[in-house]
Amino acid sequence: MRASVMRILLVEDTLDVGEAISRRFETIGHTVDWQTDGRAAADILDFTEYDLVILDVMLPGMDGFSILKRLRDGGSTVPVLVLTARSEIDDRVGALDLGADDYLVKPFDFRELEARARVLMRRRAGGEATNVIVCGDVLLDRSQRSVKVGNREVPLKRREMTLLEILASRPGRVFSKDQLLDQLFGFDEPAGPNAIELYVGRLRKKLEGAKARIVTVRGVGYQLVSDAED
Repeated sequence: MRASVMRILLVEDTLDVGEAISRRFETIGHTVDWQTDGRAAADILDFTEYDLVILDVMLPGMDGFSILKRLRDGGSTVPVLVLTARSEIDDRVGALDLGADDYLVKPFDFRELEARARVLMRRRAGGEATNVIVCGDVLLDRSQRSVKVGNREVPLKRREMTLLEILASRPGRVFSKDQLLDQLFGFDEPAGPNAIELYVGRLRKKLEGAKARIVTVRGVGYQLVSDAED
């Protein structure tokens, strides 16, 4: 089961809409790969795993319905949220019949887009509904994007928050460097070989004194462990 931090493929050729959606999701800690060409997006989906696809209908290269059909015909179960300027009921029914999990008609409120994305991810994760994660005395509030160690507020930057959320969502699970890189960085954000060590080091420093700590499993990866579990 994947952590609730999402790697999202956004397929949207309207630049201001694409920029706004990317910025919105990246601000709250998700990784967004943004494509403006339908055929390029379809090719990427052939070899890259995503937690959510946000898919416009009217696209150059290949339209959204064709991308969706190709996905489902290939056996992919990735959640797909379709964006469409078409309000006709036939188009909406058509998207759902092809395998879309949800749709939004443009123009839409970005808060609704975020809420619908959260619902799709909770559904995929088996109904996990809480926004609060606790490990030891570390409390992470996903909706507020805030962290406390005991009563102390811990200010974290975006990727530090994302890293903690990944580790804290599955305490004790070991995440490899490749898994963490995959969720922390997108295609357009090249990361050096020491990027994960850098962020782990920063996060460890900010969590000093907590009753939970990041453990290095040599040659494998990292895990978050509560001292109460030792």
